[in-house]
Parts: sequence; C-alpha cells; structure tokens
Amino acid sequence: MSTTRIAFLGAGNLASAIVRGLLDKKVCTPADLACTSKNGESARKLATETGIAHEPDLARLVGGADLIIVAFKPQSLATADPRLAELTRGKLVLSVLAGKTLATLARTFPHARALVRTMPNTPAAIGAGYTPYCSHAPLTVDDRSLVGRLLDALGAYVALDEQYFNALTALGGSGPAFLFEFVAGLRDAGIAAGLPADVAYRAALETTLGAARLLARGDQSPEALRDKVTSPNGTTYAGLQVLAARQFRETLKETILAATKRAGELSKD
Repeated sequence: MSTTRIAFLGAGNLASAIVRGLLDKKVCTPADLACTSKNGESARKLATETGIAHEPDLARLVGGADLIIVAFKPQSLATADPRLAELTRGKLVLSVLAGKTLATLARTFPHARALVRTMPNTPAAIGAGYTPYCSHAPLTVDDRSLVGRLLDALGAYVALDEQYFNALTALGGSGPAFLFEFVAGLRDAGIAAGLPADVAYRAALETTLGAARLLARGDQSPEALRDKVTSPNGTTYAGLQVLAARQFRETLKETILAATKRAGELSKD
C-alpha cells in the first residue's frame, strides 16, 4: 500500500484510529498519508502527533491520492464540498460514516471507481475492532486487497451485504456500550454484596476480560463454557435462575432489536 497515497476527509477519532493503525502495522509511512478537517484544528493535531501531512487545500489533498477515506461527521455529508464529485473521479472512496448508505454516498461521489461503506466500532481505536464493509459494485482484486489491508489495521473485518448493516450497527457498533453497561452493573452488584468499590470494579473488569479470552479460543460455545462453571444447585446456578426469571436473553434481544430499528431510521435517505 505504500505506493498508494491516502487522503482523509476528516481527522476525528475514527480517522485517527485508522492512521495510527496503518502506521503501527507499517502498512504505510507518514509520507503516504494526508488529512484535512472542517476547521483545520483536528487535522493539524493529527498531523503533529503522527507525522502525516495536513493539507487544507481540498484539490491538492484529493488530487494526489488514490484512496479517499471519508471520515467527517455523518451530518456533514449533506453539505460536503460539491467539488468532491469531480475530484474523486476514478478514485477508491471508503466511508466510515455511520448510517450513510451506499446510495446516499453515491450522490456525493458519483464518479468514484469504487465506493465502499464500512462501520468500524469503537474498539477499532486500539486495533481490536470488528468492521463490516460492502461496496456499491463488485471490487477488483486490487481494490479488495487494498480495503482488506486498510481494515486489518483496525482489527477483524468482514464483507457483508448492506441489508445486514442495521443489525450489525446494533450488535457490533452499539454492542460495546451494552458490554460497558454490563460491567458497570457487575461492579455495582459487587459493591452491593459488600466489596470495596475498587475491588468490585477490578473483579468485574478482569472477570469479563478473562471470560472473553476463554471464549475467543473458539473451541467451545458460550453455553458449554457456562455449563462448566455451573454446579447443580451451586452459586452460579442460583444466579442464573435470577437471570432466567428476569428474562435476561429476552432483554438483550429487545435491546438489539430497538437499536436495529433506530439504525434503520437513521439510515433512511
């Protein structure tokens, strides 16, 4: 990828995560990357911290690039510079804008040689994300490879039909917030059971991390691992009975379905 100059339209958290991932994994050098932002402040900050170029002139920024990463605020798409339509002619355009469909993106970038929609989640900031992507038309072998190397810098990724993006926005995009809330609940429950606050939080955090690592080995299902912890009429069994009585899984399902519904509302043109 070192021969492909990459331009970032926007320099916020996601753009920063992508830049740092590309540099950390040595997919690119700072000389391969350039960015701009609406007021210039975040672009200057990112350039200073990473060594990439800050190019406020849109024509120079996009003109020298083959891959354009659209990473400004989603609501800014409607008022994007109309010159982008022609400036991105023949280029690969990749969007990280939440809720913006390929059809919507195509109105701003009608002449791109390839248009890719992605949806990184917040763990992408530390290279531990899960990012789906889809394209407006089938990608060439070279462009698919380029997209793969880029998204690999953020963590795991998967090619996915756009029809599934609302559901994965709920599960993958909003999912970290639901997990954070779960850990906070474990912490508060530990405090209620008599633990000091710092001990309760550390126990909730380390237990969550350890259980996730055990599950990530992939040799056993969540249910199988659950059953290994559960002794007949033991402490885990007592707790699981409360979760079942409170319809824990049904609550999670309703949570994801509510988020999916809202994702669909936000993605309407």
